[in-house]
Amino acid sequence: MHGLINRAIQCFVTDMHGPATWRDVARAAHLDGAGFEAMLDHDPALTGRVLDATCRRLGRPMAEVLEDLGTYLVSHPNIEALRRLLRFGGEGFTDFLCSLDDLPDRARLAVSDLDLPPLELQEIAPDRYQLRCLTGAPYRQDAGFLGFGSVMMGVLRAMADDYGALVVLDHGPPAPGCEVIEIALVACDYSEGRRFELGRKAG
Repeated sequence: MHGLINRAIQCFVTDMHGPATWRDVARAAHLDGAGFEAMLDHDPALTGRVLDATCRRLGRPMAEVLEDLGTYLVSHPNIEALRRLLRFGGEGFTDFLCSLDDLPDRARLAVSDLDLPPLELQEIAPDRYQLRCLTGAPYRQDAGFLGFGSVMMGVLRAMADDYGALVVLDHGPPAPGCEVIEIALVACDYSEGRRFELGRKAG
């Protein structure tokens, strides 16, 4: 598992639930005190242990924790780089949705060895979409993990707020080898949204 993914989990637990909670999680997962190095690969089983320990420590289901992780990755000021990467997908939320197919490739432009699971967006009716998160997600797909689809659910909720769009999201019917998210776009300009500047200010 790429260290950036593991480091994101560590930062999520620390920033949202405090350093003491992360220490409890690391201890339960048999992880040394230094935590994860962002540019080192780790055994995927270790990622699973950390997520399991996080859920036990927080007393929450895996799907909820992963969705909160997705929201954190977009909305927390410590992870501004990911928000910028996603906002380059377009000026409006519909443009952003249509750019999701290219997200794994854009992520590799930023980090060459970071392999995100393939994403496929399909418009099934006006303002109604299905996002398919294909096999290859960075989490186990057994009964204890809803996987990358839950992370993307949180990302989509946060990005809708970022663009000022009103959307209804739900997990779609199970499909072989993928998770499905149902997206209903109610209003593109429901609220003002967050400010976004293409270029960074100097100094």
